[in-house]
Amino acid sequence: MGSHKTVKDYIRTIADFPHEGIMFRDVTTLFADPRGMRIAVDQLLHPYAGTPIDCVVGLEARGFILGGAVAHQLGIGFVPIRKKGKLPGPVISEAYTLEYGEAVVEVHDDAIEPGAKVLVVDDLLATGGTAEAGIKLIERLGGEVVGCAFVIDLPDLGGRKKLEDMGMDVHALCAFEGA
Repeated sequence: MGSHKTVKDYIRTIADFPHEGIMFRDVTTLFADPRGMRIAVDQLLHPYAGTPIDCVVGLEARGFILGGAVAHQLGIGFVPIRKKGKLPGPVISEAYTLEYGEAVVEVHDDAIEPGAKVLVVDDLLATGGTAEAGIKLIERLGGEVVGCAFVIDLPDLGGRKKLEDMGMDVHALCAFEGA
């Protein structure tokens, strides 16, 4: 492989995490490699070259790592969408369903200007529940999502279709079959 490694080559798979039967796609090995990290950030940005973007929104938690780097590269601000109870200021909340039960994500109510063009970044697109909730928060504040960029798509879990059905432009650097 040598100098022609792709993003996928830097991602480690760990079997049976967090429980049996799951193949966990671990991006920490990608983040730890300077070349891998640079390739990932550059490729996340690439489809949006020339697109006006006012801020990057990252989804907790690995989306913060990627989103911060993407925002830095673009020279624009970064906005975190966090799990309930983590942000100190006034927030708006959006609930979404998980495999078992419900989760809530929040954003500061002044984090996104009405009319702002927003790029959503996360490491992994699975069912799309978190991303969908994040998009709803952005739109409730008047932001316009110009794209949703992920390192990994798990197409069998249907997240890409869910987001595309919402009218989103979805960009993923690689895909893995199965859950």
